[in-house]
Amino acid sequence: MSDLARRNQLLFDAILGAEIAGDYKPKPRVYLAAAEAFDLPPAECMMVSAAAHSTDIAGAKAAGLRIASIARPDEFGPGTAQSVPKESVNVVTQSLLDLADKLGS
Repeated sequence: MSDLARRNQLLFDAILGAEIAGDYKPKPRVYLAAAEAFDLPPAECMMVSAAAHSTDIAGAKAAGLRIASIARPDEFGPGTAQSVPKESVNVVTQSLLDLADKLGS
């Protein structure tokens, strides 16, 4: 993820995955460990996903995180994937820049 961010000139404070929790999604520990890494309550955190499964979204929501979904309509070829997740989310966006605009950043 770090290499991908650098190559695309995306600036992040951190990129956290399941490794910091020592467990795997959709277990609550994964989402809570990410919030704890920043000393934030889960409600002040957001899982941003371009490829989360419904179970991942449900797990993050159950742990108290907000959810943003980035559309990938061509994930499996032109017009083959869902633009909107099946699970309800807080924000549906077209890109990271769209998400930043919607969050007022």
